[in-house]
Amino acid sequence: MTQSMPTTRATEAPLDPPPEYQALQEESPIHWVTFPNGTEGWLVTRFDEGSQVFSDPRMSARRPRHDNPPGEEPEGAGAGEGGLPPLFVMMDEPDHGAYRKLLAGKFTPKAVQNRLQPYIDRIVDEHLNAIAATDGPVDLVQALCLPIPCLVICELLGVPYEDRDGFHGATEQMMDMSNPREQRDAGAKWLMDYINKLVEQKRNNPDSPGLLAELIRIADEGGTILTNSDLTGIGALLLFAGHDTTAAMMGLSIMTLLTHPEQWQQLHDDPAKIGPAIEELLRYLTIVQFGLGRVAKEDLEIGGAQIREGDLVVVAMPAANRDPRAFDNPDIANFDRKMSRHLAFGYGVHQCLGQNVARAELKTVLPRLIERFPDLKLAVPPSEVPMDTHGTNYGVRKLPVTH
Repeated sequence: MTQSMPTTRATEAPLDPPPEYQALQEESPIHWVTFPNGTEGWLVTRFDEGSQVFSDPRMSARRPRHDNPPGEEPEGAGAGEGGLPPLFVMMDEPDHGAYRKLLAGKFTPKAVQNRLQPYIDRIVDEHLNAIAATDGPVDLVQALCLPIPCLVICELLGVPYEDRDGFHGATEQMMDMSNPREQRDAGAKWLMDYINKLVEQKRNNPDSPGLLAELIRIADEGGTILTNSDLTGIGALLLFAGHDTTAAMMGLSIMTLLTHPEQWQQLHDDPAKIGPAIEELLRYLTIVQFGLGRVAKEDLEIGGAQIREGDLVVVAMPAANRDPRAFDNPDIANFDRKMSRHLAFGYGVHQCLGQNVARAELKTVLPRLIERFPDLKLAVPPSEVPMDTHGTNYGVRKLPVTH
């Protein structure tokens, strides 16, 4: 019997995944379901089986969309949203590896520390100063959580400062699944047109700052020319994936700390705990609310289920990261948890390229916010904080606070 993929979170527990996941986990690791857009496929809710899906070379990253609204025709496997070129995260080897090799060295912890951390430090302090100068309630989403990731990814790519509001608006428009397809496509088209123009500018001025210009220089020096389409795909991926995800995670993390005062106090008293705390928040919150899909290249078995070639298999990452087989008391955020890994950034060769940038932003924002505003409080009851239940990433739409 086919059942619908759980998507509705309990109003009284907005930080938890849909409660139906727990029953699905106990029954079986994998279920045949109907996804939000009517597509059918397998849903994996346990940690070990989810890890297998992400790491098994028999699973293809070229998958159709499963998270767009009912009644819409889903994009085909590997297609970019609204006319964007195919993104390398939806490619298989060797193509995926070739793109990733070009970029991986730019996103190591050392590279992020040397290249971006001074900039992150500066803009976080500037935004905290602006919050301190504001009387009355402040919406931390607009004042902190959106602008910081947006500015960081623009700095990385070399996007002119005056253009940053425009591409943020286009990204938000494109990734909100409650918007009609035409509106999402319009956001994607704006983004593609903008990055195409930016790539042309970088080609004409290869000594300009930013990763796009650097990729052009590297490619030219190596005798391998990246096409404008290649660079547009890389730029689009990093632009929207690099700031929407971190913005959602930042807002949700702050809300978690504000509604768990003992953990807020724990980080206030011992800021050195921020590293383990970030990893636990990533596991506990897991913002990719509709999961990530793969397509079987051949017949295989996962968790006792017989998967056919061509079947769509989606890992429900919020459920897998709350699997009691992998984590003791998984529904409690425990900053002292001993944890080897989680699935918040995926797993295997497609694990999120920008994860160290996200960590750097979170490790800077959270302890400085707590130190600067130790008495920060929500300005409304938690039940009145509007949640983003339609975006690709789960988060808060507004986070009004008093300081």
